[in-house]
Amino acid sequence: MPMAGAQPPKSTPERPWSVSQVNDSVKQWIERLGWLWIEGQLTQINVKPSWRFSYLTLRDTQKEMSIQLTADTKMVRSLDAPLNDGDRVIVLGKPAFYAGRGSFSLWVTEIRHVGEGELLAKIEQLRKTLAAEGLFDPARKKPLPFLPRRIGLITGRGSAAERDVLSVAKDRWPAVDFRVINTPVQGAGTVPQVVEALRTLDDDETVDVIIIARGGGSVEDLLPFSEEALQRAVAEASTPVVSAIGHEPDNPVLDNVADLRAATPTDAAKRVVPDVVAERQMLDDARSRLSSALRSWVRRERHGLSQVRSRPAMANPLTQVTLRREELDRATAAIRRDITRLLKQETAEVKALRAQVSALGPAATLARGYAVVQVQPRDGSEPEVVTSIAQAPPGSQLRIRVGDGSITAASMAATPAE
Repeated sequence: MPMAGAQPPKSTPERPWSVSQVNDSVKQWIERLGWLWIEGQLTQINVKPSWRFSYLTLRDTQKEMSIQLTADTKMVRSLDAPLNDGDRVIVLGKPAFYAGRGSFSLWVTEIRHVGEGELLAKIEQLRKTLAAEGLFDPARKKPLPFLPRRIGLITGRGSAAERDVLSVAKDRWPAVDFRVINTPVQGAGTVPQVVEALRTLDDDETVDVIIIARGGGSVEDLLPFSEEALQRAVAEASTPVVSAIGHEPDNPVLDNVADLRAATPTDAAKRVVPDVVAERQMLDDARSRLSSALRSWVRRERHGLSQVRSRPAMANPLTQVTLRREELDRATAAIRRDITRLLKQETAEVKALRAQVSALGPAATLARGYAVVQVQPRDGSEPEVVTSIAQAPPGSQLRIRVGDGSITAASMAATPAE
């Protein structure tokens, strides 16, 4: 049922439209667009001199969309250059709906080939746009595996590029494994099929690297490999992609977006697949260098060992012990001599000092007949040596020391010296 507030339908179950009414209405709506300039790629060109009208298909260069063209055959045949499948053109046409058979097409009165200069300008503009987005940044380039388990190859069926890649790769590494998907490599349908093949190989976990190859051509021939849709598909791929389009002068945008640009399909095979002969030669060289280095090391070690074994200490290991023992004995004897001499010197010096002390001491003096007289003070303090008669008045107790003992006496009288 119609929504509230909506306009009532033009037809109802009671008053349905006829097919002709629908087609006439669609025709009116479509023809309101008027004349349009449209750009695209030609495909499915049906032009015959006996036909009044020619029928072509114009394909969108970025998406899987197309539109049917109808043109006067005389106009088509009067063009400066014949129309070929894959040509990039600009057409002037008016949308037309044929009510009788309910079909839509574009009535075309003018067809212009897109010039090479215009194509190159558009390619360069796309190149600048993608570069500004960072799709050419070396930091996002994925490294190629040294020896891929399986190589994905996208190229034309039975093309020279396919033969070159496969033959060169197998010559370099006979056990190399390929998964080949054949697609158109020029003209309409190339981009969507190449993109589909790329996604199929990218989803295959056994494929380690993908090569997109074509053997050169004109700017128009290589145009699909500069289409934006393909560049973005390559940028989104998680598997490294190698661009092998054309030869050295050719430079489609794919060369900039791919993880590696190969000059030719043959160069792509050489860059992706290592040369088994060269690798084996490198292994042989490395093995030879290792063997030579090991032999040289063994010779040096043997020579050093021989020199060590030729030393006297190694010929008779006890020699050094004997020599050191003799040195130790000599050192011990020298020490003993020095200690004995030092003891004798010190003993003699002690005797001399003792003699000096004895000569100067009171004992020696007493031994010569002298005596030391001490008085005992009446206060009970320590005895004092008598040096004056005043210290020993009559009645004082005296202690007289002589050489062989002491004598106790009492002072009888004191007489001063004359």
